[in-house]
Amino acid sequence: MTTAVQEDVFSSLVGQPDASATLRRATVAAARLVSGEPVPPGEMTHAWLFTGPPGSGRSVAAKAFAAALQCERGFGCGECGGCRTTLHGTHADVRTVEPEGLSIGVTEVRSLVVQAAGAPNGGRWQVVLIADADRLTESASNALLKAVEEPPDRTVFLLCAPSAHPDDVAITIRSRCRLVPLRTPSAESVAEVLLRSGVDSATAAWAAAASQGHVGRARWLARDSNARDRRKEVLDVPRSLTNLGACFTAAEKFIAAAEAEADASLEGVADKETADLKQALGAGGTGKGAATAARGSAGALKELERRQKSRATRSRRDTLDRALVDLAAFYRDVLISRLGAEVPRVHPDIADLTTRAAAAWTPESVLRRLNAVLACREAIELNVKPRIAVEDMMIALWQG
Repeated sequence: MTTAVQEDVFSSLVGQPDASATLRRATVAAARLVSGEPVPPGEMTHAWLFTGPPGSGRSVAAKAFAAALQCERGFGCGECGGCRTTLHGTHADVRTVEPEGLSIGVTEVRSLVVQAAGAPNGGRWQVVLIADADRLTESASNALLKAVEEPPDRTVFLLCAPSAHPDDVAITIRSRCRLVPLRTPSAESVAEVLLRSGVDSATAAWAAAASQGHVGRARWLARDSNARDRRKEVLDVPRSLTNLGACFTAAEKFIAAAEAEADASLEGVADKETADLKQALGAGGTGKGAATAARGSAGALKELERRQKSRATRSRRDTLDRALVDLAAFYRDVLISRLGAEVPRVHPDIADLTTRAAAAWTPESVLRRLNAVLACREAIELNVKPRIAVEDMMIALWQG
């Protein structure tokens, strides 16, 4: 028993004992390599791929590992300057790429690779963390592959991707990475995290179940009444589908609720980014230099606006997908009730509604409705316009 194991950076990984153990061993090996000591083969490698379902903590695990690699004490204490600056996103040797829109382009990856090719400033590791590596474009994947094939001695690549679609990461890159599979945390594990943050036990248990193992969403549901109201709007959909016109009305409300949640999560971000960029470009200054800078700022502001729109589109798509997952779980609960299965329900707070639906629908019709929701998710992922996909789904749910 050691306090370090309980309180290190990996304690942020919820319900991931196997992954935590693997990363702790690699951290020890990495510290030995920095000291010039030999390590067993396979304990530490230059490229890692973190996979798992949404909410499993892929990027959390990658960031914790990045902090541990920069730890001045060599185990990821969470207290030293290396750990703190990495976790706060300010460490000079840790570069993180997150898609501003629906994809990560080649220009950004090439710039990243060039920067990561140098020796680490702090004498430990250059770390490149790519969240949502499945969104790399083909040309961006090719640029990254060259760096992964022949990495500098002290550069480590940490890639994150959903386990549902591992083929979205190029096989040439996957084959050169050590895999760290994460699983959906149990409701008990998520509830424990909420309890430690001051949430009461009843709310923690409910939010943990309703979030389906997604820690971030569980926190949001536990603390944000607007998030709870938007979830209720989603779960009210099935009983609102009384005729064809109601299907189109429900589709409009469904998309509006998802967009409202996405916009709330980004509230104020775009305005701050624009103001910061204008200030950096000399807005409000006087003299010839300021006037020249102002004339040249139009291109930079236009590019920022493009990235902000792309990010907003991605956020709305992701939030809509979470709403569809909530709706799919409703039909799952109905099927469980219809078949009398002794398994926990995702939405225990609306058990009366799912029980009534189970009495009215056959198991076959419930499965058809569940498949309609899953088909909508797939259609949106294939870039079908969300409104068209959701309207088709609503009609299928009404028809049963």
